[in-house]
Amino acid sequence: MPGKFVIKKGPTGKFRFSLVSTNGQIVASSQAYENKAAAMRGVASVQKLAADARIVDLTVAAAAPAAKPAAKPAAKKPAAKKPAAKKPAAKKPAAKKPAAKKPAAKRPAAKKK
Repeated sequence: MPGKFVIKKGPTGKFRFSLVSTNGQIVASSQAYENKAAAMRGVASVQKLAADARIVDLTVAAAAPAAKPAAKPAAKKPAAKKPAAKKPAAKKPAAKKPAAKKPAAKRPAAKKK
């Protein structure tokens, strides 16, 4: 026994259809249509398009095209090194101020000869 399309008129006065499986579960629901004739055209459209519809699975990453192998293996470049993170400079102790100079002791003047 195949599934069936069920057409209903909703509380807003608009028509919708559902595709119901053989076990009674709703497989698909339509948009709201202004009149019954438009809902019937929607059913006919689904019947026509679904028979030959293809599956587009967006949950699988697209396969990358296979690249041709190179004639010569490419030389490996060394990995670029990341610059080392700069550490904050250590604080230098404050420079000591030179001690105040004491006046030099007076020397006795040399005697002339």
